[in-house]
Amino acid sequence: MPRIDLRELAAIFVGGAIGTLARVEVVRAFPSGTASWPWPVLAVNVAGAFLLGYCATRLHERLPPTAYRRPFLGTGICGGLTTFSTLQIEALQMLDAGRLGLAAGYLAASVAAGFAAIWLATALVRRVRFI
Repeated sequence: MPRIDLRELAAIFVGGAIGTLARVEVVRAFPSGTASWPWPVLAVNVAGAFLLGYCATRLHERLPPTAYRRPFLGTGICGGLTTFSTLQIEALQMLDAGRLGLAAGYLAASVAAGFAAIWLATALVRRVRFI
C-alpha cells in the first residue's frame, strides 16, 4: 500500500483553496451570460495554463527538486484556478441557447489560447529569443 504524505496533501489543499478562491472572485467580479463570450473563465483558464507552464518548466529546469512546490503550485493553485468543468457547462449552455458558433469559437479559443500560454511561459523560462 502506498505511503500517504500528509504534508503533500496539505500543500495541494492550500494551493487548491488559493486557486479556487482566486477563480471565484474573478468570475463574481465579471459575470457573463450564456449569450455572451465568457471572458472571466477564459481569462482564468489561460492564466492558469500560463502559470502551469511557467511553474512546471521553472521547477523542472531551473530550481532544485522539492517535495512540495509542484503539488502546491501545479496541482493546487493551477488546478484550483483553471476550470475545465465550467468551460464545458458554459459551452453546453451556449448550445442550449442555440449559439453553436459562439460555443465552437469559445472552445477553440480556449484550447488555442491555453496552448499558446503554455508555450509562451515555457519560452520565457528558457529565455528563448523571439526576435
